[in-house]
Amino acid sequence: MPARLQAAIADSQAAAERVVGWAQLGVIALFASLYAFSPRAGGSDVMFQPVPWALAIYTVFTVIRMRIARHRPLPGWFLALSVVMDMALLIGLIWSFHIQYGQPAAFYLKAPTLMYVFIFIALRCLRFEPGYVLLAGGAAAAGWLALLFYALWDGGGMSVITRDYVAYMSGPRVLIGAEVDKIVVILVVTAVLAAGLARARDMLVRAEEEGAARASLARFFAPDIARRIAETGLAIQPGSGLERVAAIMMIDIRGFSRMSERMAPDALMSLLADYQSRLVPVIQAEGGAIDKFLGDGIMATFGAVTPEAGHCAQAMAAAEAVLETVDTWNDARRQAGQEPVAIGIGIAGGRVVFGAVGDASRLELTVIGAPVNLAAKIEKHNRVAGTVALAEAGVVDAAEATGWRPRRSRLQRLVAAPVDGLDARLDLVAISALPADQAVSRAVGQTGG
Repeated sequence: MPARLQAAIADSQAAAERVVGWAQLGVIALFASLYAFSPRAGGSDVMFQPVPWALAIYTVFTVIRMRIARHRPLPGWFLALSVVMDMALLIGLIWSFHIQYGQPAAFYLKAPTLMYVFIFIALRCLRFEPGYVLLAGGAAAAGWLALLFYALWDGGGMSVITRDYVAYMSGPRVLIGAEVDKIVVILVVTAVLAAGLARARDMLVRAEEEGAARASLARFFAPDIARRIAETGLAIQPGSGLERVAAIMMIDIRGFSRMSERMAPDALMSLLADYQSRLVPVIQAEGGAIDKFLGDGIMATFGAVTPEAGHCAQAMAAAEAVLETVDTWNDARRQAGQEPVAIGIGIAGGRVVFGAVGDASRLELTVIGAPVNLAAKIEKHNRVAGTVALAEAGVVDAAEATGWRPRRSRLQRLVAAPVDGLDARLDLVAISALPADQAVSRAVGQTGG
């Protein structure tokens, strides 16, 4: 069983023990009330009245068990003893009725107090451990069988047995079939509860494992893919792919190689973790899916995992959010006396193939196509152009066509830019972050318009 589930069940069991204790105290209070207000045939002539003693012992044992359970988990042997003691005291209480009322032992076989054994059996379900339910039911059946044998012995053996139901109900006689029925009912109810509890426990374990698996999938796959795998059992086969029209974003840390040479390994990895933990949520918040981490690089897709008509607008909004996040991060780094981090962003769009690569032992969901390579080249062109973020002009045009407008950035068109690795010149748009006060005033102005 997963450790997290074990801890959750342990907490539930601790709470269950408190519930069991209070339920037992409630039963004690009920028994005491019934005893106090019910007439007794023997009156004050009965020298020994065992009911108060049984209730007193029951109360002391329950209080001790509750105090122990309050401070630490009850050990298994003590829980087993508690189950047996519960049933023993209840059976003893029923047994005492014939002394209390001055009747033959067969008198107590008609006592409706037997029904309380089902309360004690059901309470054991709260611990989510079928073994204690079986122990409670077994102890109840054994106790009632002992009461039956004692009634036969006290009544003189076979002479007290009858087959007449009316005689059984109206006098101190024993109807074996009726008592066997009670024992059978106790055992069957116990078995059903234990079986149902075992199945529920198995389902809980499977649900926890599936939840953990889904959480793990979400760390390796885009959330939409993880959900599809978890909910539908999507079988991903290598070589399968879907054509999509998507936008690709490449992000890279400038001068990372030089940084890695002068930084300690732990500090370097801490920087990467901080960088990725800040950028990934803002990309995902704008509808992007993280395709892969390329060392200090991040490749994100928009509209590849799930078709999206506004994928270009999502990519542009994500670029703005990334620039703003990096500015905020660098402000914090400067205040902490750390070197600011410079990044580059490249965005391209077009037709891609989204699918699985690898073999049966290891798969990777990725995006393949010309826009992927183009986004990488555009990202590198930031160094030549002296910019931070560049997007293919067609992506910006498509974003504006679906209603996107820059709210936290300034756009500048670069016509026929010579991009390294491309034969033809490319129209690009430079994206630069606005100062915070200008970004706010622009957002307010656009909202008001």
